[in-house]
Amino acid sequence: MQEKSRIVIENIKPVINGGDYPVKRVVDEIVEVNADIFGDGHDIIQASVFYKHKKEKNWKEARMHPTANDSWNGFFSVEKQGDYQYYLQGWEDHGLNWHHGIIKKIEDGQHVKSELLEGAELLKPILKKCNKTEAEIVKKALNSFKDEEKYEEAVNICLDPDLKNIFLNHPIKAVPFESQKIPVYVDRKKARFSTWYEFFPRSSSSEENKHGNFKACEQILPRIAEMGFDVLYFPPVHPIGEVNRKGKNNATDAAPDDVGSPWGIGSEKGGHRDIHPQLGSLDDFKELVRKANDLGIEVAMDFALQAAPDHPYVKEHPKWFKWRPDGSIQYAENPPKKYQDILPIYFESEEWKKMWNEFRDLVIYWIEEAGINIFRVDNPHTKPFYFWGWLIAEVKKKYPDTLFLSEAFTRPKIMEQLAKQGFTQSYTYFTWRTNKHELTEYVNELTKTDRKEYFRPNFWPNTPDINPFHLQGANESMHMIRYFLAATLSSNTGIYGPVFEFMVSEAVPGKEEYHDSEKYQIRHWDWKAENKLMRVITRINEARKTNPSLQQTNNIQFCEIHDEGMMAYYKFDQNRENHTLMVVSLDPHNSKQASVKVPRHELQLDFGQSITVEDLITGNSYNWDQEWCFIELHPEMPFHLFRIHKN
Repeated sequence: MQEKSRIVIENIKPVINGGDYPVKRVVDEIVEVNADIFGDGHDIIQASVFYKHKKEKNWKEARMHPTANDSWNGFFSVEKQGDYQYYLQGWEDHGLNWHHGIIKKIEDGQHVKSELLEGAELLKPILKKCNKTEAEIVKKALNSFKDEEKYEEAVNICLDPDLKNIFLNHPIKAVPFESQKIPVYVDRKKARFSTWYEFFPRSSSSEENKHGNFKACEQILPRIAEMGFDVLYFPPVHPIGEVNRKGKNNATDAAPDDVGSPWGIGSEKGGHRDIHPQLGSLDDFKELVRKANDLGIEVAMDFALQAAPDHPYVKEHPKWFKWRPDGSIQYAENPPKKYQDILPIYFESEEWKKMWNEFRDLVIYWIEEAGINIFRVDNPHTKPFYFWGWLIAEVKKKYPDTLFLSEAFTRPKIMEQLAKQGFTQSYTYFTWRTNKHELTEYVNELTKTDRKEYFRPNFWPNTPDINPFHLQGANESMHMIRYFLAATLSSNTGIYGPVFEFMVSEAVPGKEEYHDSEKYQIRHWDWKAENKLMRVITRINEARKTNPSLQQTNNIQFCEIHDEGMMAYYKFDQNRENHTLMVVSLDPHNSKQASVKVPRHELQLDFGQSITVEDLITGNSYNWDQEWCFIELHPEMPFHLFRIHKN
């Protein structure tokens, strides 16, 4: 019985909300476990972490080790996708307790014949568990411990570290205490490392004023792959409502040729299971997905649970919407913003079960029909949290490769709750963090608190909804800085592609919104064009793909650099085999000079040992043998991305 145990286990980490939600990892990552484990008195305490995948029958054991002040540390690796559990076990160890006591008495010169007989009783049951080498030691001990004439031999066996190791390897657990079982969910590696590119498929045509389609998108795929992007995200590809359709620049009265917002989903041409006819057929979409996959790109769909006034749902399921006393339907509002072309789903409907099943089936439809495994979810914070927990769990039961990106620019606790409910990745506040203090504080918040255990950030410099003030009218250097920061601070990153690449930033006066927004009209892009920004993005993405330290977010340390307009940070991979150092100017107009403090302790460098830092953008290399090293940056190339080689 647990009540008989003399062991206390508390302050276990990682655990999310007491175990209500799983700790998150990806395949082959380590789960490092810490806890306070102690017992009464002075007896020797030992502890282990037990873990297993839900499909495994037997628990695996990994011993924990004491650190300081009754704290213990252990770890295990997760090798498969899906659900894991772990728990901690602590016990008073009779074997080690005996061994510790007899050593103290021997060192004190005491005669320990009685203690040797006690030791023999402890060793008898261990013999069956020993390997050949251990068994020989145990047999020799049993023989000498009981023979007064072999007393000196028995004492020497006790003093030999091999005997202690046998007790360590085969613990004698007195009334072990077990903690609660803590869930861990393991995703595929794409959950931790992805590089997103967003564009509107209707703007894919090489001809001006012509509606693009999936066939035209196929021609753009090689360009996106060559730049190093591995996720292609499309805004909704479904039929667009015609009732209350929005015109250019969000005008409430649309002209006859206005194409409307893709987020106003549904018309007489179909709903969430259908393809906008001007984009092509379902077969065209499936072919695009296949060709993207051949280039190492996954296509991500937008999952927006809302409807245009003429969506089939409105007639088929009227109870799924909120009707006003005058017989009209409440359209979407976020005062002072109005979305007359969108009807929100009424999740308090008495038909909620039917509704939930339909929305789950929508996701499964696109997985099965088109091979989609990634969904960017529009405004999930405006739908019930527990709905998302249910839907994501339901989908992952059958399709564990499915990933969900939460587009929720909202309050921190709401974003955190969505992550706890199962969202794989989350948009963040990075878009608005611009100075050194803000960026450092925010990244430390994401990587040095328990958020790192369940909240995977995805840093975007811009989106179709957000034209941040610092990019409005910004020069090439500012665009390079923002992508560099996004792509090296976070392992998941993305851009609203052509607008960012071509540095289109004209805004609605006084607002963080694009003028002539592509949300409401077709834009024409020169998909064959190339500029310096694109080449730099390509180099950065190449560095991300070839350096494991950049393929994770959490192993980061900010380095001292005595200039508020410059930042430096060091990253390392799980095995500490790959090391990168980033130094960036936050000033897009002026040159900067400073000295950066090299993280020599983290690099485990010997006294006087030098390093070679190789700039992965320019190809230049430098030999550093000092703790403080000089850096100079210019707006033409406002950062260094160094791979560190120990000499």
